[in-house]
Amino acid sequence: MNRCLLHTTVLCSVLHLLVDGLCVCCLYLIAAALPVSHLVGIFLTYNILAFLTQPLTGLWADRMERKHWMLLASVFLLTMAVMATSLVISLRLTALGVMVVAVLLGMGNSLFHVWGGKQVAVRTGNDMRALGTFVSTGAFGLSLGIVFFSWPLLYAALLSICLLSAAYVQTDLQTGTAEVADKAGGRRFSMLFVGLSLLVLMIVVMLRSLVGETFTGEMPKSHGLVLLIGGLSMLGKMAGGWLARHLGIVRMLVAAVCLVALCLVFRSQGLAVLLVGLFAVNTTMPVTLYLANAVLPKREGLAFGLLAAALIPGYLFATI
Repeated sequence: MNRCLLHTTVLCSVLHLLVDGLCVCCLYLIAAALPVSHLVGIFLTYNILAFLTQPLTGLWADRMERKHWMLLASVFLLTMAVMATSLVISLRLTALGVMVVAVLLGMGNSLFHVWGGKQVAVRTGNDMRALGTFVSTGAFGLSLGIVFFSWPLLYAALLSICLLSAAYVQTDLQTGTAEVADKAGGRRFSMLFVGLSLLVLMIVVMLRSLVGETFTGEMPKSHGLVLLIGGLSMLGKMAGGWLARHLGIVRMLVAAVCLVALCLVFRSQGLAVLLVGLFAVNTTMPVTLYLANAVLPKREGLAFGLLAAALIPGYLFATI
């Protein structure tokens, strides 16, 4: 990747870490401060809006000519969510106010993810290394928010998001690279091939989510281990793009699937096996996103949103 593409990937990846960390920080601050009896419903509302709306927000991202407006809309919603969190906790609004926070966070998160996923895919030419780097940082952001949630962390994350977003928009307006990149052509496939391919990829994503939750569900949840889980998930997604680039997609996937299967069979043998399995299953993420973008040229927002939405069924099946 050249310097410009590396700059885009790094900036979007740092924003991803901050956005996911901010969202979980808000939710955990509310959970710690208020005697809310329906916490499961609040977290479920947030996750449904953050993930299941991404196919719709992805369609919007594909149609927008100036993509930075989606980033600005996300930052506005997240800012409102932080303000609402302060009001909800100070005024002890335990019902409607808490749901408002969940809605603001969920929609702000949804808009950011499809914006970032499309920007990285388009500007890097669907480079698996860049895709893996972008999607990886959210996992570590979540673990940081869970372990270190606090008001200073929340405000620092929001300020950083605003500053980095402003810098990105300024660069975007000066260079106009987003509009130029969007004009690049792509290979066309039949509707049947596209539909079947996306269905298969979404099933793979659901299974990956289920397997990942199976590994993490059997681990003790100390603060140190939460950070380790987030760090290993991040490193696995990053490594997946590089491994697929150098080994080839087929060989990398075969190796990852075999290692995950072994870890599932021997997962009762200890924590080390679970951690290796978690790392291995995450290496497949940039490959599925790359393939989805490949079968949906110029529809990278929709491709990202569909795969993101497919995570939720796997998560729900694992927690039942």
